[in-house]
Parts: sequence; structure tokens; C-alpha cells
Amino acid sequence: MEATEKDILRGGQFLVREISSDEMFTPEDFNEDQLMMKEAVTEFVDREIWSKKAQFEKKDYALTESCMRKAGELGFLSVSVPVEYGGMGMGFVDTMLVCDYISGATGSFSTAFGAHTGIGTMPITLYGTEEQKQKYVPKLATGEWFGSYCLTEPSAGSDANSGKTKAVLSEDGKTYKITGQKMWISNAGFCSLMIVFARIEDDKNITGFIVEYDKENPNGITMGEEEHKLGIRASSTRQVFFNETVVPVENMLSTRGNGFKIAMNALNVGRIKLAAACLDAQRRVITESVKYANERIQFKVPISSFGAIRQKIAEMATNCWVGEAASYRAGKNIEDRIKLRQNNGKDTHQEAELKAVEEYAIECSILKVAVSEHTQNCTDEGIQIFGGMGFSEETPIESAWRDARIARIYEGTNEINRMLSIGMLIKKAMKGHVDLLGPATAVANELTGIPSFEPQDFSELFSEEKSIIKNLKKLFLMVSGAALQKYGEKIEKHQQLMLAASDILIQIYLAESAILRAEKMAKKDGEEKSKEQIAMAKLNLFHAIDVIETAGKHSIISFSTGDEQRMMLMGLKRYIKYVNMPNIIELRHIIADKVIKENKYCF
Repeated sequence: MEATEKDILRGGQFLVREISSDEMFTPEDFNEDQLMMKEAVTEFVDREIWSKKAQFEKKDYALTESCMRKAGELGFLSVSVPVEYGGMGMGFVDTMLVCDYISGATGSFSTAFGAHTGIGTMPITLYGTEEQKQKYVPKLATGEWFGSYCLTEPSAGSDANSGKTKAVLSEDGKTYKITGQKMWISNAGFCSLMIVFARIEDDKNITGFIVEYDKENPNGITMGEEEHKLGIRASSTRQVFFNETVVPVENMLSTRGNGFKIAMNALNVGRIKLAAACLDAQRRVITESVKYANERIQFKVPISSFGAIRQKIAEMATNCWVGEAASYRAGKNIEDRIKLRQNNGKDTHQEAELKAVEEYAIECSILKVAVSEHTQNCTDEGIQIFGGMGFSEETPIESAWRDARIARIYEGTNEINRMLSIGMLIKKAMKGHVDLLGPATAVANELTGIPSFEPQDFSELFSEEKSIIKNLKKLFLMVSGAALQKYGEKIEKHQQLMLAASDILIQIYLAESAILRAEKMAKKDGEEKSKEQIAMAKLNLFHAIDVIETAGKHSIISFSTGDEQRMMLMGLKRYIKYVNMPNIIELRHIIADKVIKENKYCF
């Protein structure tokens, strides 16, 4: 049955609307074709990338390029490209799945793949003219050409629209000459095409251009040396210099001054794909860590038998599993909205995809932050499990830790994405796309009323956890509503408050996603067969409440005083309250037992 507008949650609407577990897509819902694609990608990665991990760490850029060509031959570069331009034309979930499983072995290949298929190709498929798409996209889809994305400059990083690169129209009006400097350009060393952003005259916003690059005929383009980086060592990263590089006017991407919008929308897609790209790295680190813990004997027993190690394994597995739940939930929402807009007959595929991804920009930012931080924590704990060997280049863990570090920086730093998630939510509320005012007012009225002391029936699976999530949503509305009332539009100047609010928002989305995923599995397979997933959902919620309590308290005591402060602190206490506290040590044992027995990440 096709989804309708009414059925699909709008972006940010999870705060004020409940969904059942039956409505949520989970990795357990992958169809046969998706499972076959997952198997094919995993086999490719194991054969071509994981087995050569040491070579990547020696900065073998040629190996990265070679693996990209092989990925092109197998069709993996074309999954999101429409069929009419030589691609597979697969759905959004499919493209996320490929991005997920192709990215786990090394950040070097993951970055090259993401830069090419995402920001190197996607701007043309979504914003290009028919002529541009026919000319360039088939070459990019097969890997005949590789793409790169030239946005960042020495003085324009997070403030992307402040770039100084210039594009000057020729007297005959047939070409632009581009002059300027770009830095941190992934795939620069082997690309044939660049998406370049430059400013025309004194335009407020930058403009995008498609620039061809031929080493034999550089056309005013020179490259810096390969950057020496903490991680992603075999990802080609260079500065690119343009000196009156001639570009035909027909190679302008979209319209004049639309470059900033292109860049921002590309980042939205990049953020959810980055979350997906951080998942298999966690699975592989968990598997390697568990294998080592089972093999490493100390005090005459495997270290996997020690509670301290078991705790780490349980937490690592939980974070990965929760990240999967949230990522594919949002991915399916985007896919459903793309189909809906296409079926309405109003939008082309490219228009539908742009608008659908933009609709869930809040969720994309949430996922980028959460999953990149999970990955960093996972690799850090992996090193700890390996002990001294984890610090050695003989094991794959230290490189995984280094590679993970970049994920919190690119596609917008996690700090920026935290603030974006709140800023975008406020804008959606002001436009009436998400009704926050009504629920926030209801929460304010509830706080001044007398709470119910009637005992609640929590005998049904997750009934208490769902009740808590409802209350956590009220807590968010209480804190953010009061802060917004006090500061109005100036709230964006209070960055620490926005960071705290985003932490609450992130934890709610992840906790709800995990509960719904586990509930769906329990309904299908029974509670006994799903006991580990139930344990992970409960453990994650317990941790989420800790984060939310801290963020909520810091916010309340920072912007309120007197009776208002006391009332909100009482509300905070009310909304994070358990009736039946979970035994988190027992939950961790349930999870760790399974992973240790299977000797791998097994969910």
C-alpha cells in the first residue's frame, strides 16, 4: 500500500506525533534485492579493501583510485543515478545501504566513494540541465570519470558563502574565467570533473560551475601536494588553485547565485549518508574487538569474561544498533516522500528528491551528529579492549580510530549541526509545518496542574518506556518553549542553550527509534528471541535520560530564576522519572553474552 501525505511524518514532527512500530521501517525489513546488494557490497569490500587495509594506511592513493574503478565496474557508483543517465536508479534506502556497507573497511575509500557519488555527482543529477546530465552523469556513474567538490577555501569553511573565488564573464558572454583557491578537496588527485563554487561580481551568494579537468591540458588549474592527515590517509586531499580557468557559460550549475543553496542541500543528503557510512565501521570494530577479547587470555581466562570488557562490548553494540534504527527510519521517510511527490505528478525525480531531503534536514543533522560520535566512541573503546596492541599499527583498530575522527568535522561540524537541528525546527514551527506552540502550551498548563497519582499499568512490553519517551518530548517542549519565549529570534545567539536543546532532541529521536525497532522485532519473533534487542533499547533509553537530565538542568538554571526555575526543575524531575528502574548491568550481560558467543557483531 502506497504511503499518503497524511501517513508520513514531516521533518521534526516526531516530537509531537506518535507512530506505531508497524509504521517504522527497520533493517529487518530489507527485501531480497536489498539483501543481495548488501551481500555483493560486503563481498567486494572484504576482497578488495579490508584485505588491503595496511596498504591504504601507507598512503597508497593509486590503490584508492583502483578500488574506485572496480566499484564503478560493479555498478556501485551508479546506485543513486537515474536509469536514463546510465545508473541503477535505486531507491533512497538502497543507496543508503550501499553507502553503509561499502564504507566500513577504511575511511580512505569511504571518503573517496562519498565524495564522488554524493557531492561530486549528485549536484549535477539534481540541479543540472538535461544537456549537462547527458554529458557528464553517465561518465561519473561508470567510474570513467571521477568527481570532486570545490567549496571550502582558507577563509571560508563553516561560513561557506564567504568564499573569495571569482568568476568573471568574458566580453563576448560565452565563458567565465574562474580564479581562486580551494582546500581540503577530496579526490583532487584523480578527478576529471569538479563542482566549483565562485562569486560573480559582488553577488550576495556564490554560483556553482561544472569544471572539467585534464592533466594534459590543465586550463589554469594547479594542484598542491597531498595533505598529510591524521586519518583517511589514502584519500587524495589537495589544495586546488584556479588561475583564469575558462569555463563555458553553459557549464553554470543551476542559476546565478544559487550555489549556496546547492551546497546546503548537498550537505543535507551528505549528512544522512555520512551517518550510514559510519555504521559498518562500528560493526567491524566490534567484531575485531570481540574476537580479540575471546582470544586474549589473562589470569587464565579470556578477557571477554571480565565485567569491564563486557560492559564495553554491550555499549558498543547498543550504540551501533540504535544508530542503524534511526538512520534507516529517516532514510525510509525520505524515500516515501520522494515517491509521494513523484506520484502526485507535480515534481520530477530531481525536484522530489531535493524537497524530500530538505523536509528531513533536521533528522539528517541529528543522525550525522549521533552516529559520528558513536563511531568515535566505538573505535576508542576498541583500542581499550585491545590494550597496548590497540595502539599498534599491527591491528586495524588504531587506523579506525583515526579515520573516525574526521566524521565529526565534515558535512558541517557536529556543533554546527546541533545548532542547525534546533534552528531548522524553530523555522518549521514558525512556518506552521510542525505545530510546536499547541503542545508547548499544553505542557505549560500541565506543569501548573496537579499531577495524577493513579498507578499506571506497565505490564505490556515497552509500555513504561513509551510513556517516558512521551514525557521526554514534553520536557523538550518545556525547556525550548520557555527559552524561545524569553529570547525569541535572538535564541540563535545563545549557542550553548541551542547545543543543550539539540542534545535532548537527538536523544529523543534515537531512543524512540530503538524502542520501535525492538518492539517490531518482538511482535514478529517473540520477546525471547528478541531479548537482546529489547535489552539494547532499554539500555539506550537509560543513557538517553542521563544526557537529557544534564542538558535540561543546565538549560533551565541558565535562563530562568525564582518560581519559574523551581517549576521547570520539578517538571524535569517529573518527566525523566522511572516507575520501574532497569537493571542496566543485567541488560549489558544479556547483550554481551550474545555478541561474545557469536564472536562478532550479530544484530
